[in-house]
Amino acid sequence: MSFPLLTATAALPAIGAIATAAVPAARRTAAKWLALLFSLGTLVLAAVVFLRFEPGGDRYQLTESRAWIADFGVRYELGVDGIGVALLGLTALLIPFVIAAAWHDADPLETTSTRWRPTQGFFALILMVEAMVILSFVATDVFLFYILFEAMLIPMYFLIGGFGDRAHAGTDESAATQRSYAAVKFLLYNLAGGLIMLAAVIGLYVVAGSFSLSEIAEARANGSLEMATSTERWLFLGFFFAFAVKAPLWPLHTWLPNAMGEATAPVAVLITAIVDKVGTFAMLRFCLGLFPEASKWATPVVITLALISIVYGALLAVGQRDIKRLIAYASISHFGFIILGIFAMTSQGQSGATLYMVNHGISTAALLLVAGFLITRRGSRLIADYGGVQKVAPVLAGTFLIGGLATLSLPGLAPFVSEFLVLVGTFSAYPVAGVIATSGIVLAALYVLVLYQRTMTGPVRESVRSMPDLKARELAVAVPLIAVLIFLGVFPKPLTEVVNPAVEHTMSDVQKKDPQPEVEAAK
Repeated sequence: MSFPLLTATAALPAIGAIATAAVPAARRTAAKWLALLFSLGTLVLAAVVFLRFEPGGDRYQLTESRAWIADFGVRYELGVDGIGVALLGLTALLIPFVIAAAWHDADPLETTSTRWRPTQGFFALILMVEAMVILSFVATDVFLFYILFEAMLIPMYFLIGGFGDRAHAGTDESAATQRSYAAVKFLLYNLAGGLIMLAAVIGLYVVAGSFSLSEIAEARANGSLEMATSTERWLFLGFFFAFAVKAPLWPLHTWLPNAMGEATAPVAVLITAIVDKVGTFAMLRFCLGLFPEASKWATPVVITLALISIVYGALLAVGQRDIKRLIAYASISHFGFIILGIFAMTSQGQSGATLYMVNHGISTAALLLVAGFLITRRGSRLIADYGGVQKVAPVLAGTFLIGGLATLSLPGLAPFVSEFLVLVGTFSAYPVAGVIATSGIVLAALYVLVLYQRTMTGPVRESVRSMPDLKARELAVAVPLIAVLIFLGVFPKPLTEVVNPAVEHTMSDVQKKDPQPEVEAAK
């Protein structure tokens, strides 16, 4: 029996969460280092998964299958395809930076109590989220995926509500109330989506007699699985609703600005750069894979919602006064691009959407974490409280600018490649949608550059005159992320080679081919 590499990759952060939580209360620095070491160990295992994955091989590789709840046909089945391995790598890459950036985020909650251990709990929750997200990217049993999809909400709820941002304009009591509101709203929205998905999961089992993706695909291929059109559409809607909440897609997006605004910057990265990607990933794996005809039926509506997300999110980002809420609305716009690429149902669109998931995660992490360093120094999230920062903290301003330029998809940085592919794939199938989506690029340039101008340029405000520049730990967070953005911007081949074969499988699931260019024959 081969070594269960996928299980080990997910189990290591889970073990790290338990070990970190068990560290004595007085040893909080040791708990931080332990969490960081476990996250680095997970990154090493993820690198092994990436290196062992063969792009031209089977669709699902490094597979594992064991009986779990036999009476209900539930199995512990894992397997990774090119899309899953790219997102697994993204998760493992970002978590060490999240932990390093959050090094002191739980310190204000520390007391002299020998029992209360907020630091240990904070980093244990981050590692537990990592374990669940990794498993969700490799689960090939629908019921197993559903359990992980719901279970990751619990640690996220406590990270938002219990360890929220202390840089707040109101009183401590009002800040606590808003953190609680944001955490409850996050939980209720996602639980509602999960409840509807549960009904669809049960319905799928009744129709297919299995939760296994491979068994359902085989039954569909040999003609033994017959699903009525109306049944397939209802099941698709049940799955898609839950994924659209998680993504988040307009009009199910309203929990995200609250959650990101009230969470600390590293936890906000955890939300939008990692956890939310489970929703868009699941659209590719489950909506298109299990319900191809219903996916094509729903495409016009989904594309319309994606376009609204792109324009609406960008417009609201332009008008924001809060730095983190601006980035949250920008992310809503970016998720619109991702979903647009998925449902354009072209190979360029879906390859671009997958790359967008990875590149958005890295660029948003770079921008948000540097913004978090800025907010921690000034103690305010309001844009109006800054000005002239580049004159007193030029390195901080420079890294903030690069993160912002990546967010607006500047050529030479990683997001440009993915956004370009999404637009090319969309134009070839839906030209009008491609034109509308392009407006999101213009608006992105507006909100990013205005944000930089108002916070970093102009006269030095008295409140930032003594602001220190980035320190060694903060540079260790920002510089590698920027280096990855530049590397993937000029050399995306390592990702495209892995992703493209998986996209071909997805295109085969929905029986779609790329539109052929209409070229007038030479006379």
